[in-house]
Amino acid sequence: MPARAYVVDGVGVEHFLTARQMERGPRLWWLGLKMLLGGTPRFGHVVASREQQDEIIAALARELDDGAIGIGMGLAYTPGADGPEIARVFELAVARGVPVFVHLHGQDHPEDTAPLETVLGHARATGAALHVVHVNSSSMAAIEAYLARIAEARKEGLDVTTEAYPYTAGSTRLESALFDPGWREKRGLDYGDLQWAATGERLTAESFAHYRKQGGTVIIHGNKPERVALAIAHPLVMIASDGMPMQERSAHPRGAGTRARVLAHHVRERGDLELMSAIEKMSLAPARRLEAFVPAMREKGRIRLGADADLVVFDAATVRDRATFEAPHQASEGIPHVIVEGRFVVRDGALVEGALPGRALRSQGRQ
Repeated sequence: MPARAYVVDGVGVEHFLTARQMERGPRLWWLGLKMLLGGTPRFGHVVASREQQDEIIAALARELDDGAIGIGMGLAYTPGADGPEIARVFELAVARGVPVFVHLHGQDHPEDTAPLETVLGHARATGAALHVVHVNSSSMAAIEAYLARIAEARKEGLDVTTEAYPYTAGSTRLESALFDPGWREKRGLDYGDLQWAATGERLTAESFAHYRKQGGTVIIHGNKPERVALAIAHPLVMIASDGMPMQERSAHPRGAGTRARVLAHHVRERGDLELMSAIEKMSLAPARRLEAFVPAMREKGRIRLGADADLVVFDAATVRDRATFEAPHQASEGIPHVIVEGRFVVRDGALVEGALPGRALRSQGRQ
């Protein structure tokens, strides 16, 4: 439920809960918001009027009433979302009893902590539950400061959490606001740190200008292994992939390899964290984060009588990720079985064709 582009191809929560398949192209993703804020390619830079904010809030409220489990804000992609608009979204989250998941504003320099302080301020002012998405790539060189501030905020009594993915490279759309003028200085990156997903080529000033005008997915090689390891091992950090839908042909391996990479690289090879801690970060911790808002999550992430039979069987000695930037959808090794709702969806290492036992989960307002 992104706040400024909530289900912007016109598909709401009810449609998602009933549809079996949806064809969604990336150029449709922002359609509804562009119509609402003037239909220009730079709609994310538009400062919404009070009337437009009213429409955004009303649309979000309808989807939350239909069972959406939270509100997402991609502030780095919508620099036009100002303080009053952000505050209204946080207030709505409190009123509907859901968390706010925030992709922070872009940093003004690699060690800038102001984007985090902004959303902590809104959480403090409203009492909203806040989740800071993929702290590893949102903070870059400021990772230690970000983790320290989140820990301090929790000691203050704020309901704030975060997560990370186990890769030094990120991925996003090149035409987005992240690459507005000044991005190299702000992010401490250069053209050669960007890889065009469709061809694998590293960019130059000329190819950057060409592809930015065209639009598409770019891989950002900008982080360092020690920063990622610090985030993955931190006791307050959960594990998440930040992956794109597989049908969008994303060239980032995190969609297929995140969990196996944590188990193989960060647990078995590097020893950054213990096996049971890694499992908790990928199962019980996310379930606990959501269970106050989504009652069905109280039966997730646990192995006990009466809990949902969602199980992964893996070999801790052999599990490893195989997905790469060249072949991002390769399945991991060492995971022979996956069971959802008591039914095999992967058995003996092979997908079970036609097995679709999963069900949509709604917020506490619509069970």
